[in-house]
Amino acid sequence: MSGNQAIQYFAFEGERPTKKGAEIIVEAPVSLTVNGDVWLTFMCTPVDLEALAVGFLFNEGVIQSFNEVAQARVCAHGDNVDIWLNHSAEKPEKWRRTSGCTGGMTSVDSERMLPDRSFQPSLNGLTLTPQQVSALIETLFESQELYRRSGGVHTSILTDGHEVYAVGEDIGRHNTLDKIAGRCLMENIQTPRRILITTGRISSEMLQKSARLGASIVISRTSPSSLSIQMAEQWGITLIGYARRNRFNVYTHPQRILRDDPTSQVYPEEKGAIQT
Repeated sequence: MSGNQAIQYFAFEGERPTKKGAEIIVEAPVSLTVNGDVWLTFMCTPVDLEALAVGFLFNEGVIQSFNEVAQARVCAHGDNVDIWLNHSAEKPEKWRRTSGCTGGMTSVDSERMLPDRSFQPSLNGLTLTPQQVSALIETLFESQELYRRSGGVHTSILTDGHEVYAVGEDIGRHNTLDKIAGRCLMENIQTPRRILITTGRISSEMLQKSARLGASIVISRTSPSSLSIQMAEQWGITLIGYARRNRFNVYTHPQRILRDDPTSQVYPEEKGAIQT
């Protein structure tokens, strides 16, 4: 199955129609079968489906490494991903619909999303200047292969600030992070410096998946939700929203974002959203 398909449509300028051709993003139902049992159906763009399935199971806590996967394959019709694990796995009794577009699903209880206490994270050597944040937004644009062909699709990238390690593209923004997680496991991607950049809104399930991936900095082209800000604050993640080429908002842990002159103090100690 392809990520886009050719269509024809009528474009109107005033009352005069013109017949045109274009490519449009594909949205398709793809079921996930684990150890022979159907668990759920993704609404997704049907590319990188093995990575989507493996990454979803990782982000749900069903697996911790790719060594637990005995086989991952897409069926001949492209509408099912068959995952066989080398251990048993209990199918969740219920799935909770998330705020993700196209109906994301999770079995993680929202009451368990937040830890019991706040903590101040170490920088782990990962800091960025405002100029570097702007450059990373350009890197996100350059990685939007499906979007350039058809539009209507979200893109997320995993980077250490210099090299792009994984790209996920899908009609569902949450699916992009599952695809990145799957790529990391399947290709044994190892980098201690993890920055996630996405075109999608950062809601709680997006922040949850980012934390599961070990990201210290999460950058979005659009807005975070109130719960994602609370989670990022307590989990020690620097959360950046409304990122453009020359401006962005820092909502949590701004100590990771430095001026070009690292000797200058850029942010006050108090918490809260800060715009640069």
